[in-house]
Amino acid sequence: MDDVSAPQSSLALVGIAGAPGLAVGRAVVVDTKRPGVAHRHIEPDAALAELARFDQAVGSASKGLREVMERVRTSRARAELSILEAYILMIEDETLRGEVERQMRTEHKCAEWALDAAVRRMAAQLGGAEDPYLAERSHDFEFVGDRIQMALSGQPRVPLVSDRGEAVVIVAHDLSPAETATFSREHVLALVTEVGARTNHTAILARALEIPAVVGVKGLLDQVGTGDLLVVDGNRGRVIVGPDAATVDEAMARAERYKVAARAMLVERDRPAATRCGVAVELKANIELPGEADVAVAHGAQGVGLYRTEFLFLERTEPPSEDAQYAVYRRVLETVHPCPVTLRTFDIGGDKFVSAFHLPPDMNPALGLRAVRLGLARPELFGTQLRAMVRASAHGRLSIMVPMVASLTELRAVKGLLESAIADVDRAGHARADGIPLGIMVEVPSAAVMADEFARESAFLSIGTNDLVQYCLAVDRGSPGLAYLATPFDPAILRLIRGVVVAGAAHGREVSVCGAMASDPIASALLVGLGVRSLSLEAAAIPKVKMAIGRFTIDEVEQAAAHALTLATAAEIEDWVAKTLGERLVDLVYGR
Repeated sequence: MDDVSAPQSSLALVGIAGAPGLAVGRAVVVDTKRPGVAHRHIEPDAALAELARFDQAVGSASKGLREVMERVRTSRARAELSILEAYILMIEDETLRGEVERQMRTEHKCAEWALDAAVRRMAAQLGGAEDPYLAERSHDFEFVGDRIQMALSGQPRVPLVSDRGEAVVIVAHDLSPAETATFSREHVLALVTEVGARTNHTAILARALEIPAVVGVKGLLDQVGTGDLLVVDGNRGRVIVGPDAATVDEAMARAERYKVAARAMLVERDRPAATRCGVAVELKANIELPGEADVAVAHGAQGVGLYRTEFLFLERTEPPSEDAQYAVYRRVLETVHPCPVTLRTFDIGGDKFVSAFHLPPDMNPALGLRAVRLGLARPELFGTQLRAMVRASAHGRLSIMVPMVASLTELRAVKGLLESAIADVDRAGHARADGIPLGIMVEVPSAAVMADEFARESAFLSIGTNDLVQYCLAVDRGSPGLAYLATPFDPAILRLIRGVVVAGAAHGREVSVCGAMASDPIASALLVGLGVRSLSLEAAAIPKVKMAIGRFTIDEVEQAAAHALTLATAAEIEDWVAKTLGERLVDLVYGR
């Protein structure tokens, strides 16, 4: 870069790796602070007029998002259009409108104030969730509220960079998915935001657009100004402000090497995953939204190993109907066909608040009425979901997976409900597949210990490492102070995984891993060494994990895993796998 000059000093900022890749460029700080909100009481008889203003603003905001969708329909983010579709549904949702109307009629608040109160209430309910994905959904409400507030004020969101001549690094407190979707690599080198997480929709879109991103950089706007030279490392979650010439040279060389590796990953996309000696490993995708099925296919997934159906139940006052659920499941199956799809029954309750269920607060939500426990306690709702799934089985290769199973009694009860659902579908004259596989998630220690019995009575086992770590190690995974304990490399976790693999093999059952561990290149190689032959992971990570597995023979990973099982602490295991497996994956893990 010709205009790079050595600064007096540089500053390193640490955030979260939102989207991979490296970039060097000048910052443009974008003011995306939330609009000010008028707090004005209205006369009781003015509520109707305020509601009309609100409805008009909803229409305007919805129209604006549809225009954004049209602009990006042919871009790299085409598959992520479902995110914008979801925002439109949230903007037009009757739950939000009902809460706004209640605020107007009972609290006598103007439209802006009523909307702000309603959005804050709904966002707070999700913001306190332990699950980081759910917690990030609180920002979705804030974005939706912002869009409507801007429409109420008559001030459209200002385009960010479309008229700028040079490509820049966008720096902001936060960016909405609608804004991010309009970016292109030609104009935007990288994104850096003060808030956010890897699971928020802005980060998801950045990955789809292949724009490097670092999110969640605390104090960002106090340290960076427009025109500052930045090195953005989306692989490590680092930002260097005012780098010296040597740092810039090194970063640009790494960026070029990463591009080469990324192109190689693209070539690998359509090849089957296998070790260097030819042992096949099935790689499927985890998804939440129907539109992500397209993303999975685009990244070379061999199916969907985990579709989190609970997101159909969020932000609703009433549960979705059987027909509504059937339509969504059918769409996912048809998109992925002929590859298989595993639908997980709703994992609701605990930290996953759903207003439609009217759940009482739990003293210890992670251990309370959630997932299969809630399904069995509310068989009318569970039965509706099972019937929808059974009907969808007519449109592809469908399996059903039950979360948080702790005892065979629960599994047998679910089998009874599934048989009833099948009988109901037959009586109604709907088509369905024969022999729908029913499996469980192994995420409670009792299920891992009893894996041989579960393997005898279920069609497959899928290990959810996130909750297994939480429950096995008694670690609240949302606690920053205990993060050092919450590692899947703990010897107890590895021994449980190995035990489940052995139990599954003894009964001829597939054992997969669908937790975050599967998305880590080093951990995925270790899992193969432990005997796992099916992984379900974040779609964007599939090419990288495929390359990682392909760099080892089965003997190499089995020997590494066997030695890891003899070690006594997580630190010893992490050091071992970093030395034996990680050294061959530095370009995939660190981009160097």
